[in-house]
Amino acid sequence: MTDRDEEEFRELLRAFLEGRGDVDPAKLASAAGLPANPALIGQLMSQLQRAMASEGDGIDWSDAGEQAAAIAGQGTVVTLPEEHDAFLRALQVAELWLDEATDIPQGAVAPRILSRREWATATIGVWTEFAAPVADSIANALTDALAEAAPEDIEGMLPNATRMVRKVGGALFAMQLGQVVGQLSAEVLSGGDIGLPLLDDGAAAVLPQNAIEFGRSLEQPLDQVELWLAARELAHARLFRHARWLRLQLLTAMREYSQGIRIDTERLQELAEDFDPADPEAIREALQSGAFIPPPTEAQLAARARLESTLALVEGWVDVVTADATRRLPSADAIAEAIRRRRAAGGPAERALGVLAGLELRPRRLREAAQMWRAATEAVGAAGRDALWSHPDLVPTDADVDDPAALVARLTAGAPEPDDVDRAIEELLGDDGPERPTEL
Repeated sequence: MTDRDEEEFRELLRAFLEGRGDVDPAKLASAAGLPANPALIGQLMSQLQRAMASEGDGIDWSDAGEQAAAIAGQGTVVTLPEEHDAFLRALQVAELWLDEATDIPQGAVAPRILSRREWATATIGVWTEFAAPVADSIANALTDALAEAAPEDIEGMLPNATRMVRKVGGALFAMQLGQVVGQLSAEVLSGGDIGLPLLDDGAAAVLPQNAIEFGRSLEQPLDQVELWLAARELAHARLFRHARWLRLQLLTAMREYSQGIRIDTERLQELAEDFDPADPEAIREALQSGAFIPPPTEAQLAARARLESTLALVEGWVDVVTADATRRLPSADAIAEAIRRRRAAGGPAERALGVLAGLELRPRRLREAAQMWRAATEAVGAAGRDALWSHPDLVPTDADVDDPAALVARLTAGAPEPDDVDRAIEELLGDDGPERPTEL
């Protein structure tokens, strides 16, 4: 590839990104699933151009943070001092109630009161950690598809072209992630509302603006809603601080799932042949529907099942502990039912996990997991139940969720009956066995 060819290629991409020719930047933003906001469109163009000019091949995740903070800041309302103090009191009381409901102790990091913008800024680092394997797999799949579909006469341009595709695709992915996080900031009630450990320091966090809006929509006493949400958030934070391997397990399953992502090159070529630059809606619909990505492999399905199972176990345990901790609240059942309806309707957790890896949090599975944890609690108490989180090998499985009675039987069983091997060892070491040497 000559210097002139490379410059022409760069100029072609530059013209595309600047909106010269047939492609309108607003339509490019629409195809990327971004809002038709002039300021955000200008930010998109500058970030794509910066991505092209950068030397490295990695994704600049700062784009996601900027996008998330910009969107979250648009709807942020200043929390009044009395609202701030009310949530602090709720968190303090909920900690005492949780001490009665679970053997897992509270952590050393104090809970936090966050605005929407603060939540987006505080959690974007963990979001990108979960999203990075998906972004890398999609970028690899796109560049492989480009190399496979490229005509022979432009093979000399492929190294530079694939690098550009990775950069521009990565920037678009980061912007989309930032948009998702920014939009979620207007809906999440607390740090653990998504089901994932989103704060690096493991702290619990509540968003008073969103929690107050949610509480008012329930027509329940606001102080009871605050206490219930505080207990649920603190229970979630306690679990992830206690079972520190949980976070790594979720990341590993996400990575195993994303590594199998491939691009359907035939579908991509079909869309390219019919592409109308003046109407990018087809691309957006194809991206959102997953039309370019073939059905998951068996390995991907297994990894996704592990993710969904782990999240169901976490949420089920949190539900049971929250119910026990808030039994003093007259409105506890009504608030819990509202949260269940929110899940069933597709709350922030469901949408976020769907964007990251096509995950599905099934409300029915969450209820079944909660029923299993309730059965374990009634059988062996909170201490015996919580001891199951002390090691990954002890955590209940999908089979236990399907059949809680089998789990209860294991937990309440005494010493197992000796088998043939045990009896042989006992005879060997007992009176009938060979004489052991006398100690000096």
